[in-house]
Amino acid sequence: MTGEYVAAIDQGTTSSRCIVFDRAGEIVSVAQREHRQIFPQPGWVEHDAEEIWSHVQLVVRDALEDAGTGPAGLAAVGITNQRETTVIWDRATGRPVANAIVWQDTRTGPLLRELAEAYGEQKLRERTGLTLATYFAGPKLRWLLENVDGLRERAERGEVLFGTMDSWLIWKLTGRHVTDVTNASRTMLMDLETLDWDPELLDVMRVPAAMLPEIRSSAEVYGTADGLLPGVPVASALGDQQAALFGQTCFQPGEAKCTYGTGSFLLLNTGASPVPSTHGLLTTVAYRIDGHPAAYALEGAIAVTGSLVQWLRDNLGLISSAPEVEELARTVDDNGGCYVVPAFSGLFAPHWRSDARGVIAGLTGYITKGHLARAALEASAWQTREVIDAMNADSDVALRRLRVDGGMTANGLLMQFLADVLDVPVVRSRITETTCLGAAYAAGLAVGFWPDLATLRTQWRADAQWESTMTPARRDRELRQWRKAVARTLDWVE
Repeated sequence: MTGEYVAAIDQGTTSSRCIVFDRAGEIVSVAQREHRQIFPQPGWVEHDAEEIWSHVQLVVRDALEDAGTGPAGLAAVGITNQRETTVIWDRATGRPVANAIVWQDTRTGPLLRELAEAYGEQKLRERTGLTLATYFAGPKLRWLLENVDGLRERAERGEVLFGTMDSWLIWKLTGRHVTDVTNASRTMLMDLETLDWDPELLDVMRVPAAMLPEIRSSAEVYGTADGLLPGVPVASALGDQQAALFGQTCFQPGEAKCTYGTGSFLLLNTGASPVPSTHGLLTTVAYRIDGHPAAYALEGAIAVTGSLVQWLRDNLGLISSAPEVEELARTVDDNGGCYVVPAFSGLFAPHWRSDARGVIAGLTGYITKGHLARAALEASAWQTREVIDAMNADSDVALRRLRVDGGMTANGLLMQFLADVLDVPVVRSRITETTCLGAAYAAGLAVGFWPDLATLRTQWRADAQWESTMTPARRDRELRQWRKAVARTLDWVE
């Protein structure tokens, strides 16, 4: 093994980043570039995969330049990605046949009803750990096959390939068509026990097996890059939330983290066996290191948290930059009785209601833009509380503390309110970019840059901790109000 650094490519929902880490797990350089959000119709969200690849190339070059190194300075590169976003590309030319359908997209709603009748939601949950929701990749893939002219016939002839964003980037870097178990577990096409594509699910989803990538471990060498990173091993792939769990070194059953980004995602490591949920959570693969059994997790997925702040900025013009939301929220002492439930694409865990749409409840003439800003931040905390309640009901041990990461954790007001409504300590990692760190850790393990998981655990450090200061009476009162606001979102879409 050569190279003094490991790089991670984070292909996220709103931007592409590259972060270079040293052997101590410290950040050496960061480069980032946003890409377009394409909204062809209400409820539809798309990305241009070619634009994303172009931006990935730019941020990788910028990060290496800022680190004062080149490809030869890298021991490996890892990939973490927005999950469920679905790409189909031409095997011969490598060009996408259509825009990627993003995980937030809701166009597959009618198809889900058909799948429920043909296969059964309970049977699907038992096989995949997932609920029937527009979130997942398999129905998006079927929608493309049925709505892009000639695509199904081309797929059956093996002329086009499917992948989530990890597969797309690995293909562009190495020419290999693979995915890892974490991303495959989000397609609705993989058997959670066998960790392989399920022929019965492929049949009911009408997906040709010839277009699917090979499922591999999360930490192993998939191939050697050329072009952009000549000679560098591409050695990990993890869906972004599993990568954050790995970066938070939650390697033991019972350890949990929540990442606050475009959406927010809480994962609890459940060990070597999948744990079925009866309270609206997902059962998913946490990670698999090559040569070892897979680790599983319970997950609560919240669709809209950070993107609500972007909405305040871009759609309402209440702020000119995301960090200003805390300053604006601090101009008032409370939410003034106002609650924002951002069900822009329906409600995810633990409700799973695609018919829901967002509401602002409790409006009076007293409400100012400060109250709206505060209510928007509080929405992230209340949605987390709903997931934690479900997780405590499903798991044997109640959560005692929550490790947090992601861009929104820089907001001290939100972190304090989160501790208040959860009534447990909230602990922020010193390195908040744990998604990239997890991909780097997995890639480094695969090539021997780091020797074992124990070494990675010794590198984790807390940056800050918040304790609850809210009275139980106020917590209960505001939770009741939040639940009333959530009820107002339901049954909006017929």
